[in-house]
Amino acid sequence: MKSKFLLMLISVVFFLNACSKDDNDAVETLETPVANAPKDVNDNGFKAKWNYVSHSKSYLLDVSTSEDFTTILPNYNSKEVTDLNEVVTGLTGGTQYYYRVRAKTEAQISDYSNVISVVTTGSNGIPEDPTFLKVKVNKLANPFFVGMAIKASQLTNGTPYDVILRNEFSSISAEYEMKMDQISTASGVYNWTVADKIVAYGNTNNINVHGHALVWHNAVPQWLKDFSGTDAEFAAEVKKYITDVVTHYAGKVKSWDVVNEAVDDNGGAMRNTIFLQRMGPNYVKDCFQWARNAAIAAGDTLLLLFYNDYATSTNIAKQDKVFAILEDLKTAKVIDGVGFQMHNTYLSPTKAQIETDLNRAVAKGLKIHVSELDIQVNQFNDISSFTNERRLAQKAKYKEMVKIYNALPAANKYALTIWGMKDNESWIPYSTELNHPGNDWPLLYDSNFAVKSSHTGFLEGLD
Repeated sequence: MKSKFLLMLISVVFFLNACSKDDNDAVETLETPVANAPKDVNDNGFKAKWNYVSHSKSYLLDVSTSEDFTTILPNYNSKEVTDLNEVVTGLTGGTQYYYRVRAKTEAQISDYSNVISVVTTGSNGIPEDPTFLKVKVNKLANPFFVGMAIKASQLTNGTPYDVILRNEFSSISAEYEMKMDQISTASGVYNWTVADKIVAYGNTNNINVHGHALVWHNAVPQWLKDFSGTDAEFAAEVKKYITDVVTHYAGKVKSWDVVNEAVDDNGGAMRNTIFLQRMGPNYVKDCFQWARNAAIAAGDTLLLLFYNDYATSTNIAKQDKVFAILEDLKTAKVIDGVGFQMHNTYLSPTKAQIETDLNRAVAKGLKIHVSELDIQVNQFNDISSFTNERRLAQKAKYKEMVKIYNALPAANKYALTIWGMKDNESWIPYSTELNHPGNDWPLLYDSNFAVKSSHTGFLEGLD
């Protein structure tokens, strides 16, 4: 009898264990697979790869031309694969693709894996959009100026520079030739020749002229650096310069960067410039007040005054300090807008960082000038030629920036200015401060004045 009872007990335990195991198997959730970098990338395809998932019987592969998978290739829409890789074929050369996978059993499908980006080699053969930038911008419900940084030597009639400027752009900024050390040769003595040429070109061709910049610590003329008078006399010299320049160009220059880059990159403090040292912490407000007073005295009541700076989207301490200055200037009623330089890379800042930065200016009721836009693609010196992957990444980043700007309220839009025309003439590859003295291709035109994918990205950002 005891052995019979023991046998029954063992049977019950075995049955319960079996049921428990079946239940666990039934509710066990498939792990999410991990997609890996592609292999054997060529003009027409690549090999997609991913890691093994326990209990999976197969995998579902998606391949798309859009990162959000709104457009999935017909042959690769949840394509079932029993291996840990799949050779994707029938693609177009020089084109951006994305892939992801899910694990599958008879009863379950896992979550999507991470998304892998891949650019096929070769060329897609699709020409860039030849539409002129300002033509498309001017058709918008709320248009804005499309700007270009220029040099006076580029403004000869009939040159490729001249043709592109008149066809594509509605605003110009002097890259360097309207700064203090270029105009002021001594106290009260000015060389207007080059700056006058730039302003006359804009006025003659119905192109807006943005003045850049009245006060910048890297453009102080030697005579002012060596000035031996009192601090009050130094301030008087700065006031005289601002007054004379604003007066000279009253009605001809429609906006000015009054002060450029007054905030330090570290800790959110004022930059320790000669202007801070000799004029005190209120020098920015003083400069704006002098510019405003000069414009009013000259009868130019429409002149717009901007503060201009860089790297505020990623450097929050700097951003906070800049906006504290802007609040002070706004309270004093001496500022109209803020310039965000946007010397960006194809990786940074993020869309969210840029939007947060610009929306703070919107909240203050300021006009926004994306004042010095270029997008580096070789900040780590890891490529020696302009690859398809970087070309498309740059295109996407230009599109993103323009889309963000175009979405701003109409009252806050002023201009979006590209900092230079041709890649080979950009300041970026030659800047020792950027610490990447190699090749880069940051602009909208190549060395032969041909439009790049970045130009098409700009146009697509307006859609």
